[in-house]
Amino acid sequence: MQLKDTIKLMESDDYKERFKAEYHQTLERFNKLYKLLIKHEAGTLDFVPSCPIEVLKEQKMYMDNYLHVLEVRAEIENIKLDEC
Repeated sequence: MQLKDTIKLMESDDYKERFKAEYHQTLERFNKLYKLLIKHEAGTLDFVPSCPIEVLKEQKMYMDNYLHVLEVRAEIENIKLDEC
């Protein structure tokens, strides 16, 4: 799912739909950051980040933890994250 695909969910009156949008937006951003860090580590990143890599790694760690919390909450509240 791309960020643009979450617009309808974000506009919903149903909090579960907005929750799904938040999860998928965070997941999309996490995956892009993860790929950036992989390319940096492999030496194939085609630009020099203006932010220190250690800060980006810390951001990835927090995003990963946040995704975990969202997934646990989704399980508790019976929110199907794969149904959008």
